[in-house]
Amino acid sequence: MTREIHVNDSFQTDYVYLCIAEPGENFDPAFRPFHTPKQMLELGVFEGKYINDCQDEFPEDWFEMAKIADKPSVQLNYFGIKSRQPLSVWKQKGWIYGPDPRGWFQWYCRYYMGRRLENIDSIQIKRWKSFARHAGQIKSNCHPNDLFCRPKQRQALLQWAYDPFI
Repeated sequence: MTREIHVNDSFQTDYVYLCIAEPGENFDPAFRPFHTPKQMLELGVFEGKYINDCQDEFPEDWFEMAKIADKPSVQLNYFGIKSRQPLSVWKQKGWIYGPDPRGWFQWYCRYYMGRRLENIDSIQIKRWKSFARHAGQIKSNCHPNDLFCRPKQRQALLQWAYDPFI
């Protein structure tokens, strides 16, 4: 069943997209995220300040236990460390693709909800796959389950839906 989502927030007005897959289903076989967007928000990502003003776009239960705030706070990140760059840096580096002005996580939330945009999806999935190198660096340089080893990389892994608890 196709669903139509209308977006009106501080970054987009009158944007409409179609969800052609059921939420959390029919992912590209190359895309196997470890965490759902809801889990990521509950664990603490992006200093609690990312999709706060667009909660109407996503299921209410994503925000029931989410660690969010009006102002960014590193204390809300799972590892209590800053691990993100401002959106202006993402724009400057050309890391914003298609109709997702907030970047990768916004794309993932919409993809999870069932939106499929073949060209954009393939770009974002390729970017996600390339992020696995950080897990490899943790495995090569840290004792298993030493969460104090490379916390910035672990926070970044969480923010890219990888398992940071390796």
